[in-house]
Amino acid sequence: MRDVLPEIMRWWRSGLRFGLATVVGTWSSAPRPPGAAMAVRGDEVVGSVSGGCVEGAVFELAAEIDEPVLQRYGVSDDDAFAVGLTCGGIIDILVEPISIETFPELGDIAASVEAHEPVAVATIVSGPGQVGARRIIWSERASGSLGLERLDEAVDDDARGMLAQGLTGIRHYGGQGERRLDDLAVFVHSFAPPPRMLVFGAIDFAAAVARVGKFLGYHVTVCDARPIFATAKRFPDADEVVVKWPHDYLASVPVDERTVICVLTHDPKFDVPLLEVALRTDAGYVGAMGSRRTHEDRLDRLREAGLTDPELARLRSPIGLDLGARTPEETAVSIAAELIQLRWGGSGRPLSSTEGRIHHEVS
Repeated sequence: MRDVLPEIMRWWRSGLRFGLATVVGTWSSAPRPPGAAMAVRGDEVVGSVSGGCVEGAVFELAAEIDEPVLQRYGVSDDDAFAVGLTCGGIIDILVEPISIETFPELGDIAASVEAHEPVAVATIVSGPGQVGARRIIWSERASGSLGLERLDEAVDDDARGMLAQGLTGIRHYGGQGERRLDDLAVFVHSFAPPPRMLVFGAIDFAAAVARVGKFLGYHVTVCDARPIFATAKRFPDADEVVVKWPHDYLASVPVDERTVICVLTHDPKFDVPLLEVALRTDAGYVGAMGSRRTHEDRLDRLREAGLTDPELARLRSPIGLDLGARTPEETAVSIAAELIQLRWGGSGRPLSSTEGRIHHEVS
């Protein structure tokens, strides 16, 4: 949805009407995750809902849509021209007509996304409620209604919890908003600020890591105490470059379970005090570059600094997956591979040597 937002806002502000298709549910090897979106206006198309498998059918539906509808697409049958997913998956797609009249809150949502303010859009996609009814939820306020005050209150609580974790997906309720029933399905689309990647050490490896981090959707900060090395010119892909002692900087910024910390300093006077702070934060990933000998020496120094074995067990060092990487770019790919593997619970093995579903459930 973030990818199509600039274009659909141009249409919306111009008073144009268009169709919006959003993936709200997936099963098995579906090619796009919940939240993926495609917008259609006339012959113009932006975004994608399936990587090409069902785009043609969705285009036709979105081009002529008058009322919100939930459409399921599954495995193709023997007809070579049948609409379906050749990957064997199933996806549910909500298709809606969008305009200033049908979606007046879209401008507020876009403004929040631009300002990195967490916001969630909750939409009824099936059940006894009105399909397409939506409620917009921020951290401390909400707008619109799903039809019942009790349902609104339940969805508000769940949506704020999902926002805190950056989760998008379907939640089920009873027809009157009961939490333990599943008559009614509500799709909660979270627009949480991008997760942070903190890269410490202004070296060539850091430039490559910043580049791949930005590609993966992180807000990337490069930090080093040496002003001659920590410059925006050397790290054009970083969102910000900070000149400060790494451990002081880390202690001064918010860190949550989505934060990635990459320590590439290669110098005990930097990385030991930095890791002493990092391993006591809520960061979801703390990795440090170095040889195995460097790692063992680093562990000894950290134990001397008072870190416990459970705290040290959080450290991923040497950083990255074993891909045989040598260059800065290859090393950055190995780090990215480890982040993806941890995020989705993959095995890290070649897919050709595994069986079962390719796309793992969110852990």
